[in-house]
Amino acid sequence: MVFICGFLMALADSVPGVSGGTIAFLLGCYDDFIGSLDAFIPGRSSKEERKSKIKTALRFLSKLGVGWIIGFVSAVLVLTRVFEAHIYQISSLFLGFIIFSIPLIIKEEWATIKSKYYNLIFTLIGAGLVVLITVLNPSGGGDAAVAAESINILDYLFYTMTGMLGISAMVLPGISGSTILLIFGTYMPIMTAIKDILHFNFSMETILKVGFFGVGVILGILLVIRLVKRSLEKFRSQTVYAIIGLMLGSLYAVVMGPQSLDTPQPAMTVDTFSILFFVIGGAVIFGLQVMQYFMEKRKK
Repeated sequence: MVFICGFLMALADSVPGVSGGTIAFLLGCYDDFIGSLDAFIPGRSSKEERKSKIKTALRFLSKLGVGWIIGFVSAVLVLTRVFEAHIYQISSLFLGFIIFSIPLIIKEEWATIKSKYYNLIFTLIGAGLVVLITVLNPSGGGDAAVAAESINILDYLFYTMTGMLGISAMVLPGISGSTILLIFGTYMPIMTAIKDILHFNFSMETILKVGFFGVGVILGILLVIRLVKRSLEKFRSQTVYAIIGLMLGSLYAVVMGPQSLDTPQPAMTVDTFSILFFVIGGAVIFGLQVMQYFMEKRKK
């Protein structure tokens, strides 16, 4: 189940529209994901407690990581073309994922959010944030910002900054890290650089792009993970309401997603919406929930 979660997170992370954090939350592995990353950040726990947490975290992240790597490599080498050619079917699939998963999340967290409807303001804030980011997202040509051949150190530092923002978005349900990269014009340069490395094209420019971006990813994880974990521990009701808002806002992001492709397509309409793939998305969520139920029952 953890492997499948990692695989699906990677598919979501690699394409603008939906966040890998959304996938992790709806599959029930979000708390473990955040907690495992947080285990590597120095805290106040004793040496023995920290050692035990890191051991548990490594077991979880190794399974998740293998699935994520396989999913990401597949997306970079193969699925980006599929998304371009069948964006409306894939978008309909994502809509099915999100819409069918929200009631499950509400049911799972009902004890946390019931009778606290005043926290709906956080739902509005979360939804508004994703809609705002989507509106700011340039259509297609936004990657020109750092596509020029003459790149200096400031441009590489810019990759570091967008790496921090992108990974922060990827671990938050609702906000697509790829969309953040599109807004700042680094999505296609980074995806192209990663594809070049996978094809063993190790030019200095490619290595520097991915290297500076990777530093930003690490810094982003160190900064955002502790914040998210503490929010879930101390302000879970507000955080869950906000996450639901992020997911509701991501529906708009998915509908508008075709406009942000390398070759922009019109936003999804009733005519381009695929009911078949929408139902498949719902069926996948139901199937994963059934699988999770039997796995948890077997553990008990």
